[in-house]
Amino acid sequence: MRVVLQRSKAAQVTVNGETVGRIDHGLVLLVGIADGDIEEDARYLADKIAGLRIFEDEQGKMNHSVLETGGQVLSISQFTLYGDCRKGRRPNFMAAARPELAEPLYERFNDMLREAGLHVETGRFGAMMDVSLVNDGPVTLIVESKQA
Repeated sequence: MRVVLQRSKAAQVTVNGETVGRIDHGLVLLVGIADGDIEEDARYLADKIAGLRIFEDEQGKMNHSVLETGGQVLSISQFTLYGDCRKGRRPNFMAAARPELAEPLYERFNDMLREAGLHVETGRFGAMMDVSLVNDGPVTLIVESKQA
């Protein structure tokens, strides 16, 4: 699994003009699931993200997690994170998990974040979505469950 994580002051996702997820401050997660990913990958990332210290303390150092700051999470499924652009001009998405395998693991990942104590909003799996956010910092990280 691969997650592009952005610290955000506010974010929302809409589908066909309807807001389906919205948060105040917290994290926006673009979540990609690869063929072969399992629940252990989701657990590793949920634990890592819930405890990742990327919010400033009183001295301006990144010492607080999203949990400690009372932040929220907006999680968006993003199969294009596994697009391979090394050959040709059109990305190859063969490394991405098929929807029937990816969707349950994506939902389980979000449940794990909730079990950790986070408020989690989501987009709509497989839909064309418009995502808007006010990037805080900006702080953007890539977190993966397996070493490349």
